[in-house]
Amino acid sequence: MRVFEAVVTHRTVTGAAVALGLAPASVTEQVRTLELSLGTDLFDRARRDLTLTSAGERLLPWSRRLLDQAEQARREVVVTRTRLRLGVLAATTAHLPAVLARLTDRRPELDVALHTGPDRDALLDGVAAGALDAALVLDAPGPLGSLGFPLPPAPLDHLDLQAVPLALVAAPTHPLAGATALTHEDLRGHRLLVDSPACSYHLAGRRLLGHHVRRLHTGAVPVTRACAEQGLGIALLPVSAVHDRLAAGTLTRLPLDPPPLHLRLVRPA
Repeated sequence: MRVFEAVVTHRTVTGAAVALGLAPASVTEQVRTLELSLGTDLFDRARRDLTLTSAGERLLPWSRRLLDQAEQARREVVVTRTRLRLGVLAATTAHLPAVLARLTDRRPELDVALHTGPDRDALLDGVAAGALDAALVLDAPGPLGSLGFPLPPAPLDHLDLQAVPLALVAAPTHPLAGATALTHEDLRGHRLLVDSPACSYHLAGRRLLGHHVRRLHTGAVPVTRACAEQGLGIALLPVSAVHDRLAAGTLTRLPLDPPPLHLRLVRPA
């Protein structure tokens, strides 16, 4: 096919031979072999410059496709690909597509193997032990672990990928929904809907509100959001998880702005 395309480009056997570094007889032989295999002439040899027959015209786009596929196959076989074992905390999966898009754009040779789990400690231990190459977690600004979770004894480093804004929300019927300003004292006695104590948003709520509110364990983000819509309490959740509910009016944002969390890539130091 490369010989065929070279003859099409240069219009002569001699020109194609020079471009390919082959003897003219070899170019002629390969074109004849291709024509015999297809059972038809590909070039009109009536003139000095070789022109395509109608069969040759039909073959030309197929030739380009086949050569492209051959090159792709060569790259897949020859190019060394690096496998990246990436641990993903369940709370970060909403941000994963954007991160993977950036990663594959910058490092297309990487094969990313995802390991998703709800346990941050297990992911960090995996990075420390070398079972994982890196992990995506949520943390507060500052040193690694500023949100309040423990770190394994091995030295770890991190890269902040993006901010994750938070919102304190409640149902429009909640007693605090009409407030124009709130203090921690205003929240005393109200229920904060939370997941497990290790959850990033639970830890963020503890940092923001301390012990001014009672905790009601409702579960992961979708359940906590639904419970807040039903008026069971207030919830501290990522803005991305409540944006459509705020727009629809099933939730309202309370006037107490929490600091954002950071999506961090944790890796060995």
